[in-house]
Amino acid sequence: MREVAISSRLPSIARWTAVAIAVVAAILLVRALPIDRAIEVLRGWIEGQGALGFVVFGLVYIAAALLFVPGSAVTLAAGAVFGMWVGTALVSIASTTAAALAFLLARSLARERVEGLARQYPTFGAIDRAIGNGGWKIIAMLRLSPAIPFSASNYLFGLTAVRFVPYVLASWAFMLPGTFMYVYLGHLGAAGLSAVEGGAERGPGQWALLVIGLVATVIVTIYVTKLARKTLREQSGIDLSGEPAEAEDAQGASSAPGKRGWTVGTIAGVVVALALTGAAVWANLHRDQLTGLFGPPQAKLVETYQAKPSEATFDHSLFDEVLKARVTADGRVDYDGLKKDPSKLDRYIQQLAGTAFEKLGRNAKLALLIDAYNAFTIRLILDHYPGIDSIKDIPADERWDAKRWQIGSMTKLSLNDIEHHQIRDHFAEPRIHFALVCAARGCPPLRDEAYVGDKLDEQLESQARYVNTHERWVNVEPDRHVVELTQLYQWYGRDFLVAGKADSVLDYAARYSPELKSLLASSKEPPKIEWIDYDWRLNRKEGSD
Repeated sequence: MREVAISSRLPSIARWTAVAIAVVAAILLVRALPIDRAIEVLRGWIEGQGALGFVVFGLVYIAAALLFVPGSAVTLAAGAVFGMWVGTALVSIASTTAAALAFLLARSLARERVEGLARQYPTFGAIDRAIGNGGWKIIAMLRLSPAIPFSASNYLFGLTAVRFVPYVLASWAFMLPGTFMYVYLGHLGAAGLSAVEGGAERGPGQWALLVIGLVATVIVTIYVTKLARKTLREQSGIDLSGEPAEAEDAQGASSAPGKRGWTVGTIAGVVVALALTGAAVWANLHRDQLTGLFGPPQAKLVETYQAKPSEATFDHSLFDEVLKARVTADGRVDYDGLKKDPSKLDRYIQQLAGTAFEKLGRNAKLALLIDAYNAFTIRLILDHYPGIDSIKDIPADERWDAKRWQIGSMTKLSLNDIEHHQIRDHFAEPRIHFALVCAARGCPPLRDEAYVGDKLDEQLESQARYVNTHERWVNVEPDRHVVELTQLYQWYGRDFLVAGKADSVLDYAARYSPELKSLLASSKEPPKIEWIDYDWRLNRKEGSD
């Protein structure tokens, strides 16, 4: 009897174990994936598109629903990108539109195909009869407590006797609680990611309100769902609890009510938990690969180093000579000349390997890291020149992630290490994005002088002003109410907002662009942003193309 009792409890134990494992795996997966960066890129793109961004997001949601893609992920994304109220409104409109379109398609164009799909759901016959008797009221309760997935139900309802207008109105009104809950979850998740990554901080009171609001929303949603199930069961005989009918054993005794065996849902839950665990393990082992999926990784953007009264310096004269001799006024590089005689560049790189980096003050450290990045990039191009037309022609494992560069006693660094970990993690300085040059024409121009600690602020300010007043990177078109911006502002938007203490990337660029500043001051609505395609062609000197 004891073995039988344990055996009967195994499905229940498996269900709750699967839930626990799935929750832990999901948390680990979210921590490994660059979700924060994906949200930032999506938000930046939508802001750049103006009203069109909202339309595109809505169309994507509608298409996903019509193609049976689970809507929960897109709804969570809406909360993360648009916030609670705008996200709820957008998802509500899109989901209702999808429900209406699927209904019409089922009723007018795809009756036979959808009827075949309906046969996969045993409860559909009972639902059809109930809707015939109760109409929109049954639709309302089914929306609160869905017996079948959202996408499939939209088609299946089109086969019932319910009229179109009551169906649409009931669907819109009674999908709102669930919509708001998922949007709220997405918004809260995005707020948490922002805090973890050092974004705008929320006070304890704000967090308390967010969490209390979420808990209240979940409780109300669960209560309404159970109430809808009870009403459906009482009025139409439809049981949506997922409980199997009581079965009698060989002696005729019925099994204990509420106990479930190895149902399809239990098995599916175990499979999902295992899949999430596998995905979480893989993602955590391949974080570096995942980081670049949506552009540059987030950084700490904090000031780690202090200025020193008697600051040690580093001699950049060799690199300064290289730049003065081989870089044109508009930032192009004479790679042909450098290829013939790279001796000064190589000697400078050797000096970087022998520097006492830890003895330098804050400005001297940053100047050295910028110069090192630019010098290493030039050397990288020379290693493959003249057989390339872009830095992207260099194999990926030899490019930005190749750990081959030495700075003092540090372990070998990659170019990405220097930019993201040595600079962005230790300096709250957004102007470095106008100083680091990746050997592409879309990059800011390479200066014909080396950066040095005692002139660093002046040099960075000059570089920022140059970039933001040249139409290759910032182009203001008042007539169209459009501002074309370099994609540096899209990729590193958070750097300009957080480290640059700006309200928007337009606000930051306007600090250096009088024309943009004037447009912002004269407009009630911010201009639309159009991102300038990044030109990855090699920044070589004209005449050597």
